[in-house]
Amino acid sequence: MARVRAADFEEKQLHILVNAAAVFAELGMEKASMSQIAARSKVSKALLYHYYPSKSALIFDIIRSHLEELDLALQAVADESQNDLPELRLRKLVRQILECYRDADDKHIVQLNCRGLLAEEETNEINELERRIVMRIADTLHEINPEINNKRPLLKPVTMSLFGMLNWFYMWFKPNGPITREEYADVATTLVLEGLKNIQ
Repeated sequence: MARVRAADFEEKQLHILVNAAAVFAELGMEKASMSQIAARSKVSKALLYHYYPSKSALIFDIIRSHLEELDLALQAVADESQNDLPELRLRKLVRQILECYRDADDKHIVQLNCRGLLAEEETNEINELERRIVMRIADTLHEINPEINNKRPLLKPVTMSLFGMLNWFYMWFKPNGPITREEYADVATTLVLEGLKNIQ
């Protein structure tokens, strides 16, 4: 007879993922152990293995859940702002990206540093999620400047430059620093919008 899933299964799973991400972000994949993750999560190793059979399974679920949350949030913004000018929609999308990055530094570090350890099938799934996220921004940029690819294929470089500004935000941002998360989202968006006016 199949084991019935506990009522708090998803809550415990999320708790483990948050703490595993913290351990991986601090120690890296090679040095982190399942024992350390179990201790940080305040669960037994047996329970940890019940949820995740390996470190790679944990890493995959950390990255997958992080990207799925971001993708769903961006979809909601795109749906709500479909009648907005594309410049305003871009501002809303960028703000949402940085909002999803709030309190997710550890997951973000795992995504950036540990994805190379995934199996091919898992990597393909992560790549597809990332493509969907990137295309939400690229489509909006193309709407703002439909001629961006006319002379040279510049849409991808511009899109990835914006993600570069956002993805490394966690490295220098301080909550009590001179600029807020929302203000930086607008700064990054303005830099791209002003550049799009003059890009050749």
